Amino acid sequence: MARIVVMGAGIGGISQVYELQKKLGAAHDIVLIGDSGRFEFTPSNPWVAVGWRKPEQTTLNLPPLMQKHGIEFHSQGVRRLSPADNRLELNDGRHIEYDFLVIATGPKLAFEEVPGLGPDSGYTQSVCKTGHADASRADFEQLVANPGPVVIGAAAAASCFGPAYEYAFILDTELKKRKIRDRVPMHFITPEPYVGHLGLDGVGDTKSLMESELRDRHIKWTCNAKITEVNDGTVRFTEFDESGQEKKRHELPFRHSMILPAFKGVDAVDGIDGLTNPRGFILIDEFQRNPAYPNIYAVGVCVAIPPVSATPVPTGAPKTGYMIESMVTATTHNISRALESKEPDTRATWNAVCLADFGDSGVAFVALPQIPPRNTNWASRGKWVHLAKVAYEKYFLHKVRTAMTEPYFEKTVLKLLGATRLKDASR
Repeated sequence: MARIVVMGAGIGGISQVYELQKKLGAAHDIVLIGDSGRFEFTPSNPWVAVGWRKPEQTTLNLPPLMQKHGIEFHSQGVRRLSPADNRLELNDGRHIEYDFLVIATGPKLAFEEVPGLGPDSGYTQSVCKTGHADASRADFEQLVANPGPVVIGAAAAASCFGPAYEYAFILDTELKKRKIRDRVPMHFITPEPYVGHLGLDGVGDTKSLMESELRDRHIKWTCNAKITEVNDGTVRFTEFDESGQEKKRHELPFRHSMILPAFKGVDAVDGIDGLTNPRGFILIDEFQRNPAYPNIYAVGVCVAIPPVSATPVPTGAPKTGYMIESMVTATTHNISRALESKEPDTRATWNAVCLADFGDSGVAFVALPQIPPRNTNWASRGKWVHLAKVAYEKYFLHKVRTAMTEPYFEKTVLKLLGATRLKDASR
């Protein structure tokens, strides 16, 4: 009997333990380790930040659920991984040994890379965690009580741009509902070389779609922007030209600001020779295995993926829900084969499929594969995207409650996208 430990209890980790349990049954021990006792559905956080959702609507208490589904669960988080010893040290000092390990931690939020950035010791808000989004909601209500300028965007080396766009447009929608949008000038700043780059060198016509959306909503923007410092009420950033030369330095006042940070690997794995790259992301081969420690696999945002293209200001490549589910399925099959002393044979389909909700509409995009040239390179805008995002939220929370393993994107969203694409082509 093998002991398989999954490190991280987010979208990737939860999907991983359920698929392993379904594939392997009771023949092996499956252990899940999170850094808290709750599951957070991170894609809902922009809604939490404006009060459209309460934290209790997008989170679930994991201990009773894992007990119900027969999965050993620890909520203390991991202090340090010792891959040479096949052992994890938890934050409470206990040790857990494993035969196979799947790292699904997500990222460390690198707020410290920009002075004054972040909700804990800085001056900007975040939607990266549900607690951050709830704190942002309180700051947003202060904006409503005393309207003023808003700055939204992402720091240099950020790789997840969708939530920044989502929050800007959702905030615009809510401010209009409250009839104070005319008193809130908004500015979007991003390291992307153009609006709609998304860390993917664009998908379909995302450049025009996003520019049009920003214009329609009277949101100004600056690209090739590197935030250098945030003070109480001021964002300072440098704008670069296409060759990477400094073009202009800017200061923007704000009464409310949400800036996405760059990501790094978590402290528990950072700096382990052969396991991580210089940013702390997990190195893997085509079968999701780490080359130096082949009994260690990785899925999701913690995986090392090179940027799609070089940009004047550094940008990273995103990992979307469809890609994560594909990584999880490949890992499950390859661990199953390893238990039978067989070589791995299943590769993940590293495709980007994303639903970006704008509150009253949205943009969906499909990049197959993620890195150009692509077989499919398509984006579409409409109110149906908002409805699909709501459906995804309901599905995934149901999945966590019931240990369902049906891949949502593969079976549901792609069918919806396919039908919509056919409609677009027929116009």
